[in-house]
Amino acid sequence: MSHDHDHDHDHDRHHHPRPTDPAIRVEAIASLLIEAGLIDEARIDAVIERYETDIGPLNGAKVVARAWVDPDYRQRLLSDGTAAIAELGFGGAQGEKMVVVENTDQVHNLVVCTLCSCYPWPVLGLPPSWYKSPEYRARAVREPRAVLREFGTELADDVEVRVWDSSAEIRYLVLPQRPAGIEDLPEQELAAHVGRDAMIGVRMAGSDQIGANS
Repeated sequence: MSHDHDHDHDHDRHHHPRPTDPAIRVEAIASLLIEAGLIDEARIDAVIERYETDIGPLNGAKVVARAWVDPDYRQRLLSDGTAAIAELGFGGAQGEKMVVVENTDQVHNLVVCTLCSCYPWPVLGLPPSWYKSPEYRARAVREPRAVLREFGTELADDVEVRVWDSSAEIRYLVLPQRPAGIEDLPEQELAAHVGRDAMIGVRMAGSDQIGANS
C-alpha cells in the first residue's frame, strides 16, 4: 500500500480575510446568483454532474484507449505519466505530476486521497462527491475490498489490492484492463468503454462506461 501524507493543502495554511480557494469563491458566487434568482440550482447541479461523469473523464478515457492499442505509448505512460498524458494535450493545474498504475490479473489498484480530495482534474474532471467523503477516504485504506464490493467490483482472493494515496504533489490514474470482446474496436470507440470510476479503480472498465457513472 502506498501513502504520501505530505499534503500541501489550503486548509493547513493561515486564514485570510478573503477566501482565496477558487472553489470557495465560485461556490459563494453561485449562492449569490441563486438567491437573486438569476440561475437555477438544479441546472447548476446538472452541469456539474456532466463534468464529473462525462466531459471531464473523456480526457482520461482517451489516454486509456491509446494505451490499450499502442504498446509503446503504454510503456511511456507507465514510465512517465505526466509526459505521456501531455502527448495527448492534457495537463496543467491539478495534474502537474501524474503517476499511472496498471491493473493486471494479479494486481488491482485503487486511488484515494486520505486527507482531503486531491484529484487529477486534467484527465478526470471534477471529483465526485463520494471521493471527497470522509467515509471513502478512511475505508478505502482500511477495507478496500469491502469498498470495491459496494461498487460492484468482486475480486478473486489471490488478486492483490494496492491503495494509492494522492497528494498535492502526486496524483494517480488507474490504467484499467481492457474488457474482453472489444479487442477489435478502433481507439475512438474503445474510449467509450472507459468511465471515470474505472480510472479511480472502484469499478472495472466496461461496467463503468462514459455516461453511465453514478
